[in-house]
Amino acid sequence: MADLITRDMPIAEVVQKYPQTVPVFLAHGLMCFGCAIARFENIEQGAAAHGIEVDALMADLNKAASESVAQEEEKGQ
Repeated sequence: MADLITRDMPIAEVVQKYPQTVPVFLAHGLMCFGCAIARFENIEQGAAAHGIEVDALMADLNKAASESVAQEEEKGQ
């Protein structure tokens, strides 16, 4: 399965589409999802600005999003 979340996606879009990613952002030290710049700044930019390892963040974000999508699909069956 292709990644649901890519590093070029705006942070606010990710949080809106996949609210279960909020704890992931927090765990990695990226608190700016609630800030006005999050509408324009993508994940890679935010991670770089805060010294966060983007590959690890992306892996955790996609894990959280994929688990949520799988749960929703199970409910729909």
